[in-house]
Amino acid sequence: MLKIGLTGGIASGKSVVASRLRERGAVLVDADALARDVVEPGTEGLDRIVAEFGRDVLDAAGRLDRPKLGALVFGSPERLAVLNGIVHPLVRARAAGIAAAAAEDSVVVQDIPLLVETGQGSDFHLVVVVDAPDGTRLQRMLEHRGMTEDSARSRMAAQATREERLAAADVVLDNSGSITDLVGRVDRLWEERLEPFARNLSAGVRAGRPGGPELLPSQPAWPRDARRLMDRITKALAAGHQDAVLGLDHIGSTSVPGLDAKDVIDLQLAVPDLEAADALAPALAAAGFPAVPGNTADTPKPAHPRPEDWQKRFHANADPGRAVNLHVRAAGSAGWRFALCFRDWLRADPEAAAEYLALKHRLAAAHAGDGSTDGYAAAKEDWFTAAEEPLERWVERSGWHPPSYAS
Repeated sequence: MLKIGLTGGIASGKSVVASRLRERGAVLVDADALARDVVEPGTEGLDRIVAEFGRDVLDAAGRLDRPKLGALVFGSPERLAVLNGIVHPLVRARAAGIAAAAAEDSVVVQDIPLLVETGQGSDFHLVVVVDAPDGTRLQRMLEHRGMTEDSARSRMAAQATREERLAAADVVLDNSGSITDLVGRVDRLWEERLEPFARNLSAGVRAGRPGGPELLPSQPAWPRDARRLMDRITKALAAGHQDAVLGLDHIGSTSVPGLDAKDVIDLQLAVPDLEAADALAPALAAAGFPAVPGNTADTPKPAHPRPEDWQKRFHANADPGRAVNLHVRAAGSAGWRFALCFRDWLRADPEAAAEYLALKHRLAAAHAGDGSTDGYAAAKEDWFTAAEEPLERWVERSGWHPPSYAS
C-alpha cells in the first residue's frame, strides 16, 4: 500500500486536504481523532495524563478538559514534551492498526499535525505539507476560530516552523488562496502522482520516464531530496537488514554542486555482496524502489577488466513525481569505488567538472529527440574511459580513499 504522511501548521487548511483525499478514495487515519480516542475515560492515556498533570485537568464528568490541559502545556516546551510522550505512542499504535487493516492496494493517508516535530517523515512513501504563510494562518485563527493573538501565536510557536515543514516535504500544497484552488491542487496530486504511484507500487514496477535527456541548472533542492530519500530507505531496511546495509551515498551529477543535470537523484547502497543485495529487494520494493530487471552491470573500465567487479543490482522509484536511480553495489567492488571517486573528483576539480558539463550539454542536444535517455547514457561511455587516467592521477595527488565502511 502507498503510505502518505499529511501535515501542516495550524490553520493551514490540512483538514480540507484530508477530507478531499478521503473523497477521492484514500483510507484516512486522523491523528487528531485518535488523540481524542486514546484519552477517553477508562483509557491508559487518560490515566497517565491525570497521574502527570493532576485531576484538575478533568471536567465534572471525568473527561479530559482540553482547554485546561492546553493552558498548562502551551508555552511550556517541557510540559508539552511530557504530554506528547504520553499521547503520541498511543496514537501511533492505533494508526498502525488501521493501516494494517487496509487493502494492499490502498492509498493510506495519515493526517498528523506534528509529523515533523515527532520525526515521522521517513515512515511514509511521501510527506505532503499543506502550506500557507504565517501571517495568513494567524489571520485565519483570529477571524475563524475566535482566538486571541497571543493564544494563536503560542499555538504556532509550539509547532515546527514553516521552513522546517517545507524542508520535510516531498509535496507542498499551497493554500494561500481559495478553498477551490486548494481542492483543485489535491485532485491533480491524486490523479497525476498518488494513483499512479499506488499502481506502480502494487505492480512492483518503476515509474515511466519517457523522452530524451533534459538538463536542468543545478538545483539547491537536490541534496535535500537525496537526504530525505536516504533517510526513507535507511528506515525501511532498519528492521531485519542492519547487517546488509553498509552505507548509502548520494552520487551522480545531482550530487556535484553547480553541475547541470537531469532531474534524477542517483543513490548508491553499499552491501557486503550481491547475495545480500538480492535479499534486500523485497524490502526496497515495498519502500517504493522496485528492482529493474536486466540492468545489473556497469560498463567495465579498461583499468578494471574483470566483469564481475562491475556487477550490481539496480532499482528505481515507483513514484512518478521524483525520479530516483538506486544502484546497489558490493562495497569494495570496482563499480562502487568508481561512483564515489568520480563524484569526489568532480567536486574537487573545476576543470574536470567543466569538461564533463560541456560533454553533457553536447550529448543532450544530440539526443534531445530520443524516446529515452539510453542513447545519451551510452554516448558518455567513451569519455568515462578516457577520464580513467586523469581520475587516477587525481586520486594519487589528493590521497583520496573510499569510505571506511568498505569490506
